[in-house]
Amino acid sequence: MNHQTDLRKLTITALFIALGVLLAPFSIPLGVCKAFPVQHMINVLLAVLLGWQFSLAGAFCISSIRIAMGMGTLLAYPGSMIGAVLSGILYQRTGSLWAAVAGEIFGTGILGGLISVPVAAILLDSQVVSLFFFVIAFLPNTILGSALACLILKFLPARDLIQRHISHRI
Repeated sequence: MNHQTDLRKLTITALFIALGVLLAPFSIPLGVCKAFPVQHMINVLLAVLLGWQFSLAGAFCISSIRIAMGMGTLLAYPGSMIGAVLSGILYQRTGSLWAAVAGEIFGTGILGGLISVPVAAILLDSQVVSLFFFVIAFLPNTILGSALACLILKFLPARDLIQRHISHRI
């Protein structure tokens, strides 16, 4: 990869981060967490368009900024970053949009939900009644966001447009 391609990928990632921050007020409060389907849409879009590294960076930055603005909790990290990585890795290995969606849903909904239990107990001093509380809270959120990303990638020429701009040489 050349420096120009890297810069374009970073710029596209920054635009998605800006979109995530701009839409952060539209999170849904669910107990000690704030559900944000847009995060999962962005995770899948970045995973498919640019790869897991950029999806992870986007998830980390959006989560950090949301927390700093008071629009997210520490659960934003396990609730977004695990799915972002798994989505990108599965897409990279299979080339299937459905694998990317499944990675986001399983990574965030199941793994992120389970990892959020000790995070909530230790860092947020929350007494979670059930081990699967966050799984139940995260799953609809990530399914909705992943479905939105799937619709965008299936019906809009986003993938072709991004790939054309990344590979275009000045």
